Amino acid sequence: MNVFAKLGGFLLARVDSAGYVVDLLVRAIGSLHRLPRRLRFTLDMAFNAGVRSLPVTMVVAAFAGAILAMQTGIELRRFGDTAVLGTITALSMCREMGPFITGVILAATVGSSMAAELGTMQVSDEVSALEVMSVDPVDYLVLPRVVALAIMCPLLTVLSNLVGIYGGSVIAEHNLGVSPDLFWQSAREALTSSGTLLPKEVYVGLFKAFVFGTAIATVSCASGLRASGGALGVGLAVQAAVRNSVILIIVLGFIVTWFFYFLTG
Repeated sequence: MNVFAKLGGFLLARVDSAGYVVDLLVRAIGSLHRLPRRLRFTLDMAFNAGVRSLPVTMVVAAFAGAILAMQTGIELRRFGDTAVLGTITALSMCREMGPFITGVILAATVGSSMAAELGTMQVSDEVSALEVMSVDPVDYLVLPRVVALAIMCPLLTVLSNLVGIYGGSVIAEHNLGVSPDLFWQSAREALTSSGTLLPKEVYVGLFKAFVFGTAIATVSCASGLRASGGALGVGLAVQAAVRNSVILIIVLGFIVTWFFYFLTG
């Protein structure tokens, strides 16, 4: 019975944590009308999330596109069909790789920073001081971070897609003998074949990035606000923020893909 009691306690703790995250997100959405009052802070958060994460995001995206093109091109060359390499690289980057790479990097850099900052404020009673002064911590601390990351994640994803496709084109030209004109023509045709203003692969990927950014910020803020136990508690909060964010990125990425490509067609 002790084993079942521990299992039940573990499950209750996980459900309580998930409920806290959802409640925090709902409260942040309900505070959107106060966003103009936090505009300067939101812009600062957007700068920290976007501009300072840009170099590492671009480097990882370039090598991810290069690896994708290399591994795919090796197999395509066996069948003499390397002409479609641009199509595969462009679709893979826009549908999945671009949003996934950007989300993981933001979780590891910006999400951990948010959790550490709010966790330090929590264990030093600064959050309690805000409540004593009748300042809502969700409005003051959480809302700007959620909005900033929800905006910057799709913008960084666009750049990740472009840099990743370019990295794939370099490998295709120098290692697989595919001319840049053929590579970019096939990539362009793959992304414009639907005839719509914004191809499905692009807007699904951007929607994923928006969901990832919102989830990362909410989970990181929740981990920080629930920190306790001094410096050790802050470290555990950062660990939980990054771990849970990466898990959510994988799960939510699957759900969004299933919804757009299987449920709605």
